[in-house]
Formats: sequence, C-alpha cells, structure tokens
Amino acid sequence: MKTKRQVFAMAFYLVCTFVIAFMGYNFVKKEQNYKEKDANTETLVVYNDTNKSSGLELREVANEPVEEKEEEIEDKEIESEDVVEETTEETIPVEPVVFEGMTLNELAAKLDRSLKSTLSGTGYIFASRSIELGIDPYLAVSIVLHETGCNWQCSTLVTQCNNVGGMKTATKCGNSAYGAFPTLEDGINSFMNNLYNNYYAVGLNTPELINTKYAESTTWAAQVRAYMERLRAA
Repeated sequence: MKTKRQVFAMAFYLVCTFVIAFMGYNFVKKEQNYKEKDANTETLVVYNDTNKSSGLELREVANEPVEEKEEEIEDKEIESEDVVEETTEETIPVEPVVFEGMTLNELAAKLDRSLKSTLSGTGYIFASRSIELGIDPYLAVSIVLHETGCNWQCSTLVTQCNNVGGMKTATKCGNSAYGAFPTLEDGINSFMNNLYNNYYAVGLNTPELINTKYAESTTWAAQVRAYMERLRAA
C-alpha cells in the first residue's frame, strides 16, 4: 500500500506533466499562427526570434498582389506614352537659315520691303528661286529694280508684258524688241533662269562681271551695287 508521500509525489508528477504538455501545445500553436498568410490582406506574418528575452516579436511584410502591381506598371507606361505624344504635338518645326542668318520667309519679307508697285509681294518668288539656283538674292532683285524702276513705279514693260529684266524673246511686247510673258511669275522665273544660265553658270556672278555682257553702260555695275546696299540695309 502506497504511502502518503508516494501519492503526493505521483500527483505532483502528473500535474507537472500536464502543465508541460499544455505549454508545449500552446507554443507550437502560436508558432504555426505566426507563419500563416492572411488571405484577405496578403500580409506575411513572420516570427522573429532575434530577441526572445523581451517576448515574441512580430514583423509584417507587405505582399501586394502581383496583378495590382502589373496594372500600376501598365498605367505608368500609358501615362508616359501620353506625355511623349503631347510633347511631340507641341514641338514647333524650326525653319532653316538660308541666307545671311535669315530663313526663307525672313529673306522674302526683307526683299518685299523694296519691291513696290506691280512687283509688290513677289519677294518669296525671288527668294526661293535665288536659293534654289545659288544666286545672290540681293543681286537678282537689284538688277530687276534698276531695269524696271519697281522700287517706286514699275515700267510699262512690267505692267503690260510681265518682263522684269529687259529680256528679249520671240514673243514680243507690242511693237518693241522686248519679250512678253503670260504671267508675272513666268516673267520672274524666266529672268532668274536667264541670270543663272547665261551669267552665273559661266562665272559672271557680281555686278562688275555681269556689266561687261549685260549692259553697255559703264556705270551699270555701280548703280546695281547701290541697290544691293539699299536692300541689305532695308
């Protein structure tokens, strides 16, 4: 028959065993809970045992859904494309410089300041053809102004027959020896072609060199040069 001491020891042993088992079960349960992933927030709970003396320490690691991240990236790419398109639409083309620091339109406007009467507003034709053929636009217009008087009032050769350079052709202007052209633009183009083919193309590209072939007057070059200086200063 067991003594009271043995009964007491047996009871104490059972109680301690139960307490230890219960504590072990709770510890395992808590450790499992720390490692579970929350289905709603998708936040991973991790057990951090770096400082067990202060108790269990938890840290949460945000784990955003992959689909949401992909949508954010696509949205940013779309926004980036929109910015590029807006920037492209707002870009204003820059006109190239064609003569003495001027664009073609600026050169045309400068020539127009000296072209009066019937030749008013024809600066762009002279400017564009001069650049196309490699002719000094001041020289071309100066010859026209000297031959026609269009710095003030154009001669009848211009007003009636669209002849801007005193050219002679098979189609006559009335009973004169000078040629006639259907339109003013035709007359300007014929003059520019004549200046290039018969003068510039053979090295006659200054008033002084052109004078020897174009005009009998020995003062013709000086008068054309004077017009060139007025055009440049206009």
